[in-house]
Amino acid sequence: MEDQAPGLSIHQSVATITLRRPRQHNRIAPDDCTVISKQLSQIAADPGVRLVVITGTGTKTFSSGYTLDAIQDQLDSRFEDMLDSLEQFPLPTICALNGSVYGGGTDLALCCDFRLGVRGSKMLMPASRIGLHYYPGGIRRYVGVLGLSTAKKLFMTAQAIDDIEMLRVGFLTELVDPSGLDAAVRTYIESILACEPNVLATIKADVMSTAYGCADQDVLRAHYTASLASPELRARLAVINDKKR
Repeated sequence: MEDQAPGLSIHQSVATITLRRPRQHNRIAPDDCTVISKQLSQIAADPGVRLVVITGTGTKTFSSGYTLDAIQDQLDSRFEDMLDSLEQFPLPTICALNGSVYGGGTDLALCCDFRLGVRGSKMLMPASRIGLHYYPGGIRRYVGVLGLSTAKKLFMTAQAIDDIEMLRVGFLTELVDPSGLDAAVRTYIESILACEPNVLATIKADVMSTAYGCADQDVLRAHYTASLASPELRARLAVINDKKR
């Protein structure tokens, strides 16, 4: 397969963004940031889409991160803006890590709500080793998702960690055999699609704002109150009650 820009496919209610540079371990080129940002905008404008899956081509590497040759001259706001858009995306996001992940690819994964990885993979954050002080958003995500101790280890030693450690520290939501990745992703898709989409959007926003210490308690209360009065709650409770009879 020829290396090319990330691809977008939409099947029913699931949008999939695929990194497609397998010969270069699915590196993220500068222009790919613009492509992914536009794809996210396209997905957001499609009322039929309920969730997003991000994955890579091949069986060895999910992503080797941002193109090393472009770091000095082309590592501009496009990369950070794309990652922030993904992190703040209103729909649920699943990262299906089809292999190991390095550098900026780790932050791409951390922007997703769920990260499903495969046995035999590893992750590495080499920024300090190459002399790069990481950008603020990436540091915030590392500390916010993985905790201070793990963030220090990964940033300040540039040591790789294996699949078991990735799961233990919370980088991975689940660890599965490579042959079971598609089935694991499908299980998450089915579970998400079974939930009320409006509640998923408000829950995601409120969980993230709470985690980062910027939650507005009035907004959280309003979301709760609105759900109590919603026709969706009434209809779903009615179905459950009917099944009990």
